[in-house]
Amino acid sequence: MSSTSVLVINSGSSSIKYQLVDPDTGDAIAKGLVERIGDSMGLIKHVHGDAVTEEELPVPDHTVGMREVLRLFDTEGPTLAEAGILAVGHRVVQGGRHFDGPALITNEVRDLIEELCPLAPLHNPAHLKGIDVARELMPDVPHVAVFDTAFFQQLPARSALYALETETAEKYSVRRYGAHGTSHQFVSQEIAKLEGRDDLKQIVMHLGNGASVSAVKNGHPIDTSMGLTPLEGLMMGTRTGDIDPAVVFHLQRVAGMSIDEVDTLFNKKSGMKGMTGESDMRSVWAMIHNDEDPETQQRARTAMDVYINRLLKYVGSYTAELGGLDVITFTAGIGENDIDVRRELAEALSPFGVKIDVEANKVRSGEPRVVSAPDSTVKIYVFPTNEELAIARQALTFA
Repeated sequence: MSSTSVLVINSGSSSIKYQLVDPDTGDAIAKGLVERIGDSMGLIKHVHGDAVTEEELPVPDHTVGMREVLRLFDTEGPTLAEAGILAVGHRVVQGGRHFDGPALITNEVRDLIEELCPLAPLHNPAHLKGIDVARELMPDVPHVAVFDTAFFQQLPARSALYALETETAEKYSVRRYGAHGTSHQFVSQEIAKLEGRDDLKQIVMHLGNGASVSAVKNGHPIDTSMGLTPLEGLMMGTRTGDIDPAVVFHLQRVAGMSIDEVDTLFNKKSGMKGMTGESDMRSVWAMIHNDEDPETQQRARTAMDVYINRLLKYVGSYTAELGGLDVITFTAGIGENDIDVRRELAEALSPFGVKIDVEANKVRSGEPRVVSAPDSTVKIYVFPTNEELAIARQALTFA
């Protein structure tokens, strides 16, 4: 076991996800999850090597949850003293204009994160709970915030700004912040290493239940699909992605829906779930290939066509912005595992010389791999993202 490590914490509204990372090798020394915080009974899972410990017990708040995490390290290993923790890295979704890189969490930084809660009301308050508890329980190591939005602070104004009246936009911090930046930065940098080039024109597709795509030129982001919030951009598991903003006014006037009802509709009841009843892509493909009801089958196929078409639009526009394209990389749960999404997008791009190796694309592996044909005009990679490792390495800058 490494004598040095970083504890990475992703605190959600009712959960704490954690991983003890060796920043040199990238290995997860131990990891776990505290779920159902605030419910009558919580669930804790701790994994160390081949040993898996699961417990059900009341976890009324994040303080109790974090104390239980530290207890499991003591009883199930490795002890944090043995692990030689150099820093604690905290995932924070929204860094606004304040943070273009990792930040040592001082009281001032903590207050700035709190100020940004209106821009990420589902995320930043939960992150703060984890930060406050962890700082209290582990006061002798540096705590570092790593922001999902930091990478996209580099966006040029032409991509970052909306065509909104300037005074209003500046007063209320309305601009495009992006999301999944830690993943986009990590993957694009690792692809550059694999290719041995720092002048690549890349498109990175982070496709999961939440999904985003970025254009990265010479190591710097020039555009990304998510905007002020993670609602903009691609069609997602439960989110609409791009939609005419006047739909909000229409639903208020015609359907009598409140702002909160429209917010819930767009973020939690739309996307693939809204069109098919299923947010899991595996279930949607099963509907397409196996469902005996032709209407259900067609509904699922139409939803998938919308999904692929949205990807296609972004690849086309970003290729134009980049002035060409060297690499498309698929990452995250759908990107890494859905062979049909990759194949159908490549087939849609075939008029431009993009060719997928059908057999290579079928291979399931946790390793980075090329799935394009040798004569493809664009190289296609599947690259497993590792946001915990990225957070750990950024946190080390303050160790």
